[in-house]
Amino acid sequence: MSTSTLLAVLIAIAVVLVLAGIAAWMLQRRRRLQERFGPEYDRTVEDAGSRRAAHAELRDREVRHDDLDIRELPAEERHRYTEEWTAVQQDFVDRPQGAVGQADELITRLMRDRGYPTEGYEQQLRELSVEHGRTLEHYRAAHEVNIRSGKGQATTEELRGAMVHYRALFDELVGTTR
Repeated sequence: MSTSTLLAVLIAIAVVLVLAGIAAWMLQRRRRLQERFGPEYDRTVEDAGSRRAAHAELRDREVRHDDLDIRELPAEERHRYTEEWTAVQQDFVDRPQGAVGQADELITRLMRDRGYPTEGYEQQLRELSVEHGRTLEHYRAAHEVNIRSGKGQATTEELRGAMVHYRALFDELVGTTR
């Protein structure tokens, strides 16, 4: 085998190895984002129109999230929030619409006390998606029912479902589930 043939084979092997390494790195990055963001990953890919744009958006969320001062709640605050949640659930029996509105407000206060920005619903979704991507669909569903409830367009069964959805996010935020 001539030197030029050997050199061509080695260069081809090196190129294949580099491309395989890049592909493995990209696959690993994609899996990490999918694991971290859960169903939010697919939603972001769909909304962004491409994986590249979605990955950039999700990495931006991670960077913004890292700049936040997210804190765990001390035991007494967890207890206070848990008592408030119990009161909201009890209120549901007599005032379902009001209780769903209270649950939404309680979630927003809880987010603020944990260190999440609460200026707008879309921002809340983006910030929550980094650590709570798997329960974000619960929040979306509950919030949608709350909006419809404010217009008098939600059934009692939908309101009950919203409470269940709010509870899933509440448990994560207050720290009773991991």
